Formats: sequence, C-alpha cells, structure tokens
Amino acid sequence: MSRPEPLASSQSDQPQKLARRIGLISATVLVVANMVGTGIFTTSGLILAELGSPTALLLCWLLGGLFALTGALCYAELGAMLPRAGGEYVYLRESFGPLPAFISGWISLIVGFSAPIAAAAIAFATYLLGANQPDWPIIEIGGQTLVSVSPITALACAAVILLSLAHYHSLQMGQGMQNLLTSFKIGLILTFIIGGFWFGEASIRPVIADSTTMPSGGQLAVALIFISFAYSGWNAAAYVGGEIRQPERNLPLALIIGTLLVILLYVLLNLTYLYALPVSAMAGVLDVGTAAATALFGGEIGRLFGIAIAVGLLSVISAMIMAGPRVYYAMARDGLFFRRFGRVHEVRETPAQAILFQGAIAVGMILVAAYDALLIYIGFTLSLMAMLTVLGLIALRRSQPKRPRPYRVLGYPFTPWLFIAGNLWIAIYTIVNRPMAGIVGVATLALGAILYQLFSNKPTEIRAAAAPD
Repeated sequence: MSRPEPLASSQSDQPQKLARRIGLISATVLVVANMVGTGIFTTSGLILAELGSPTALLLCWLLGGLFALTGALCYAELGAMLPRAGGEYVYLRESFGPLPAFISGWISLIVGFSAPIAAAAIAFATYLLGANQPDWPIIEIGGQTLVSVSPITALACAAVILLSLAHYHSLQMGQGMQNLLTSFKIGLILTFIIGGFWFGEASIRPVIADSTTMPSGGQLAVALIFISFAYSGWNAAAYVGGEIRQPERNLPLALIIGTLLVILLYVLLNLTYLYALPVSAMAGVLDVGTAAATALFGGEIGRLFGIAIAVGLLSVISAMIMAGPRVYYAMARDGLFFRRFGRVHEVRETPAQAILFQGAIAVGMILVAAYDALLIYIGFTLSLMAMLTVLGLIALRRSQPKRPRPYRVLGYPFTPWLFIAGNLWIAIYTIVNRPMAGIVGVATLALGAILYQLFSNKPTEIRAAAAPD
C-alpha cells in the first residue's frame, strides 16, 4: 500500500529564512555581551577561595583567555566556511553527522544558554537586591529544598521573562537593546577600572601578595572551569551566522576582536579587585564587584556601582536570549526538533516559539539550581562540546580539503590541538575533583542521545543538507 502524501502546509507553516541584518559592530557587540558579565562579576572570589593565590588567579584568567582565543580562531574558520544559524549544531552536522549535531543542540538548549541565562539572572538580582535575602522554600523532600522562591529568584525570573518578550518582539528591538546595554556595561567596567586605580581609597599595599603554596593541578582545573564559564560566549557570533552580513569576513572578525577585547578587560578588572580587597576579604565572595567598589569608593558609591553592575548584567541575559534560539531553529528545520521551533514569525521575523521555550527552561532552572554547582556543570559540559566541535574542524580539513575556506585558523594544527588538550585536561580533573558535576554532565549527553533516537525515528523528512540560512 502506498504511503499517503502529506497535506499541503499553509504558507504560515513553512519555515522561513532569517534575514541578514547584523553588521560587524553588532556581531562583535554580541560576542562581548555574551562573555562579559556573570562570570567576571561573580567567580573571581570563588576562584581565589579555590586557589588561595592572587598570582595564580591572574595566571588562570590569562590561561583561560588563551583557551578562549584558540577556540575563537577555530570557530572563525568554521563560521566563515558554514555561515548559517546554529553554531556547533551546523558544524558538527557537517563534520560528524546528525547524532553529534543533535547532542550539541540539546546541550545548547540546556547548558549553553538556558543555564547561563539562569545564572546571569540570579547574579543580576543578587547585585541589585544584595545577597542577604530571605528564602521561602515551597517544595521540600526529605529535608532538601527542591524549589524555592525569594526576592532574588522572583526578580531573576521577571528579568528573563521581560527580556525574552523584547527579543520575541523583533530583531530590531532586541539588537538595539543589546547594543545599548553592552555599551553601558563596557563604559561601567572602564569607569570602575580607571576610577579604582585613580581615585580609589584602597590601602597602600602590593596588588599581588602571594601565598607560600601554589595550587594543585586539581585546584587549577576546577578554577579554570569557573573561568571557562566566564569566557563562554566567545563563540556567540557563530550562532547568528545566518543573520550576519558578509559572514565570510565579519563572522571571523567579530569572534577574534570580541575575544581579545574581553581578555584585556578581564585581566584589568581582576587587578582592580586585587587592588581593592585583601585575599581574606575577596575569597568566596559572590558579589565581588560590589565588595571591591565599596572598599575603593565607600559604602554609598559602592552600592551605586553594585546597582550599575546589575543593569550591565542584563546585557548578558539579553545576548544569550538572542543567540540561543537560533540553534533550536536550525535543529527544527532539519526535522530533529519540534517543528514549531523552526518557524520564523511572519510579522516579527524572529524565532518566536524557540525564544519563549528557552525562557521557560531558564525560569525553571532559577527556581531549582544552586549557583556554584550550576557554574561547574555549565563549564564542564560546554568544554566537552567545544572540544568535539574543534575536532570536527580537523576532520573537515581531512575529509574536505578543497572546500572553500574564506578564513583559515592561524597556527593550524597547533591552535586546535592546544584548545582540545586544554579542555580535555580540565574535563578529566573536573571528573576527579567534582564527580557530581561530571556525572550530571555525562547524563545530559546521554539523554540527548536518547532524544535523538526519538526524533530521528519520526516519519519526518530530515533536511540534513538544508540550504544555508
């Protein structure tokens, strides 16, 4: 018996292509906005508690920047060669096939964007309201709080919802808001750095005062997990490759320029923290920006800086809300995700359903996740996927040597192998020192493989060779 022909879809059901309206400046702003934010304003105190050494802290930030830069150089080649929406999903589909591609998209949904959005929103609310807020647990099992609501979580959820609605409205509104928030954030950081050293009231002491013991390899690896989270976002422009004008030129430039700018800002900002605070006052502190500003300028101005940092963190949330749905859009267009997420809103020209879906997951994570455990989980899992993507670059060099490559990674093959080796070392030490984060990360990968089997077995035509967006 012949298989019946599918009913013709209405025009509104047909997946539409995203328009190329993002220039070099906006693409670079997207990279900077994704990177600068939650990590640099919340992890330096946690890292110092792990390492115990200011020198080791600065070296870790430089080393993490080197890893990020090598990754950006590799993604620049992939992005120029495959300038489509979707980032790792598109690159892995081309290099290793649909299963690794789907898993990368699944990781992007849960770990790459939804979890960092939740972490950024929690940091935003913490800076705005202060860390000492009451908790009102609402669901407990065996004495363990599973879901809790507090002023911090409520404000964090509200921020995610409002920014998601702004990006749902239109690309123009989302892009304009993104550029404005990022400009404010960069201006704030420069003001903080210059004002801290020029006008600050820190005591006269060496900026770096080392402890006598250097950290172990395990401590260093765990610290680099926090730092890799802070640098995550160096690949942001790759996710909107289908909307960047002249992507063969502008996408690599945005990745490289944005990453270099952030490395410089991060090192200077950490020097400011160390100038303002002794190790004992900085170690383990979450809202380290407010603590440093208070030490430098006094309580009132320090509190104002904390509020300004909170506003700047909105840029991070906005940037990830903008980039993430493009991955689910690409997966849905290939028949490997729910069809509705592959549709572009006819009037607003945004992947509207994907934006709302991602926001709902982020809100759920805000209500259930512990902050520091969330960061370790994010850093570990993203390191695995980025490492696999760069392995895909090497595989494509061998399997498709004559394919046009408008940009070729500087220092090949040393650059990609350095990135792979560094991330592999971090992953191994994380499993040894923080096994629960490793177990949950591996379980997330396994769940992605199971979901792939469910989607790939559906009677849906998979357009693995979809036209470029």
